[in-house]
Amino acid sequence: MPERLDMAVLGQAPTLNAAEVAAETGITIDQARRLWRALGFPEMGTERAFSPVDVDAVSALMSIIDSGAVDFDMALNLTRGAGQTMARLADWEVSTLAGRVEEMEAGEEATGSRVGSALRLIDELSGPFELMLIYAWRRHLAAAVARMEAMGAAHDDLHTIDVTVGFADLVSFTALSNQLDREQIGDLVEKFESRCHDVVSVHGGRIIKSLGDSVLFVLNDPVPAIEVAEGIINVIGRDARMPDVRVGLASGPVVPRLGDVFGPPVNLASRLTAVARRNRLIIDQATADLLPEDDFESRRLPARPVRGFGLVEPVAVRRR
Repeated sequence: MPERLDMAVLGQAPTLNAAEVAAETGITIDQARRLWRALGFPEMGTERAFSPVDVDAVSALMSIIDSGAVDFDMALNLTRGAGQTMARLADWEVSTLAGRVEEMEAGEEATGSRVGSALRLIDELSGPFELMLIYAWRRHLAAAVARMEAMGAAHDDLHTIDVTVGFADLVSFTALSNQLDREQIGDLVEKFESRCHDVVSVHGGRIIKSLGDSVLFVLNDPVPAIEVAEGIINVIGRDARMPDVRVGLASGPVVPRLGDVFGPPVNLASRLTAVARRNRLIIDQATADLLPEDDFESRRLPARPVRGFGLVEPVAVRRR
C-alpha cells in the first residue's frame, strides 16, 4: 500500500476506537467525544481512528484535572483554544510547504513522487518545528502573563482591559479579487497580512485576527497605535502594487476572550474604516483625548452616519 502522509505525521496507525480510548483513560465516552469535538474534529463512532498517542494526550489532560488545577469545563475550553489555533497553523503550514514539494520534484531533489518529497519534508521538519512551537508558545505565554500583571496593577477587573483598537481594511478588495487568479489573490493576501503583522509587532501591538482583506489589532497606548496606522498606510497604501487601505482607531475598555476582543471600541474601529478616505486614518474622540496635545493636532470631521452608532464625529489627526 502507498504510504499515507497522515500516518507519517501521527507516527502510529489507528488501532483504537473512542470507547477504547475512554476505557483506557478512565473518562466517559461522552467526555471523550466532547474533547474530540473541542479539538475541531467530527464525532467518531465505532471506527478505529485513534492510537496510543491519543491515549497519552487524554491521560495527560486528565492528570491536570485530577490535580485540581482546572475542572473539566476549563480543560475543554483550553482544548478548544488549542484546536482552533493548531487547525489554522496546520493549514498555514501545509499551504506553505506545498510549494516547496513542487520545487523539490521539479529539481535535483526529486524523489519520483510528490508523496515521497512530502514524506522527506515531514521527516526533516517535524522535530525542529515542534521545538519551535513550544518556544513560541512559552514566549507568547510569558507576554500574556506580563500583560495580565500590568492590567492587574491598573484595574481591579481582570476581565476588562483599556486598549486602542485598530482596524485596517483594503479598499475594493472584492472587486479586485474578481480580476485576479487564485495565485495572485493568495499572494496579495499574504503580502498584506505579513506587512501588517510586521508593522504591528515592531510597535508592540498584537494582531488579534485577520480576515483576508482586513486586520484587527490592539495596542496598550494610542501613540504607538497612530504609528502603526501610519506604517500600514505607508507599506500598503503607498505601494503602487497594492490596493489602497483605510485605517480606523478607537479606544476604550474591551473584554478579551478566547483569543479575541469584544466591545464597542472594536465595533467602532471597524465601522470607521467604512467612512475613511483612501490611505487615510481616522480616529474616535476617545482616542484623540488620549493623545498628547504637544505632539498631535486633532480636527473633528463632519458628523457621519456609522452603522450601529448613529451619527459620529470622527477625528482626523496629524503630528505637529
